[in-house]
Amino acid sequence: MANRTDPLAKSIRGTNPQNLVEKILRSKIYQNTYWKEQCFGLTAETLVDKAMELDHLGGTFGGNRKPTPFICLVMKMLQIQPEKDIVVEFIKNEDYKYVRALGAFYLRITGTDIDIYRYLEPLYNDYRKLRRKLADGQYALTHVDEYIDELLTTDYSCDIALPRIKKRSQLEHNGQLEPRRSALEDDFEEEEEKDEDEPLATGLDDEHEKDYYRGGSPTRERDRDRRRDSHRYRDRDYDRDRDYDRDYDRDRDYDRERGRRDRDRDRDRHRLRDDKDYGRERDRERDREARERDRRDRERGRHRSYSRSRSRSRDRKDRDDDRRKRHARGSASPARDEPKKKKEKKEKKEKKDDGTDHPDPEIAEANRLRASLGLKPLKL
Repeated sequence: MANRTDPLAKSIRGTNPQNLVEKILRSKIYQNTYWKEQCFGLTAETLVDKAMELDHLGGTFGGNRKPTPFICLVMKMLQIQPEKDIVVEFIKNEDYKYVRALGAFYLRITGTDIDIYRYLEPLYNDYRKLRRKLADGQYALTHVDEYIDELLTTDYSCDIALPRIKKRSQLEHNGQLEPRRSALEDDFEEEEEKDEDEPLATGLDDEHEKDYYRGGSPTRERDRDRRRDSHRYRDRDYDRDRDYDRDYDRDRDYDRERGRRDRDRDRDRHRLRDDKDYGRERDRERDREARERDRRDRERGRHRSYSRSRSRSRDRKDRDDDRRKRHARGSASPARDEPKKKKEKKEKKEKKDDGTDHPDPEIAEANRLRASLGLKPLKL
């Protein structure tokens, strides 16, 4: 409930007044201790007391982007939406400069184009110093006229996007605003009047000089026009210098932005080039791996074919050996079988000689025993 907009508040620029502040900054303000303790229950009358206590202006600061009391009071003014007369009194307050800065900022984001130029341009004559809190928490020195120029010429101030306004030249062309009149013209006219009255007070007797300072003197009129033109040119030079400084800052920001874009483009180009080089290197690595895989497959196939040929040759040799053996068994020659027969005859003869084959079993048994003892067999 404490963060809701006043039900009687009117929509500004087609939206809730608090929506003029970005959502992230709005949530930071709602969570801030100053907002909860000091801004709770403030009205348009009691808001002035808090504004008089301000000693600096700014948006957010620090690593967690903590909002300043100045921006919290701006948010409170958007919430309660004070009357236009109260805001104008804030701007016309000459005793408290931060009250004036607060009213000027609120009018800049909520007022119409004509009211903004009508009430903020006279503040160009205020040269008092202001303390501004930067994003790193440090303070910087500025002036009221510089701050007003920032509100009228830039798009961001105190971390808030300022609504767009029409150019003054366009409003002058439409007849909605009168041409801006410099405050120095009054001083120049006062100096002219002093210059006119001073010779008359001296009581000069010269008729020529009397005619010169008389109202209808053409020489005097010509000198007055020359002085007025010189003052006008001086004021124009001042405006031109200020426009030049503004254009220089804008060109410098443009050059900085263009340099940043060039650096980003170069970085993207180098990254793309590195990606291409990496892709080519990866393709070469894949080709190398494919060739190595083909080579291993060929060597494996060659080894397999070699092993297969060796096994076939070995099988063929085994088959030949078997065939040769079968052939040898099937067709043995008499010359080869003769030693075998002799051996068998000799074994039979030895068996007959040792008497173990005697028809009498007792004698055959005795002969076997004697043969085992190495004695001669019995012959009966």
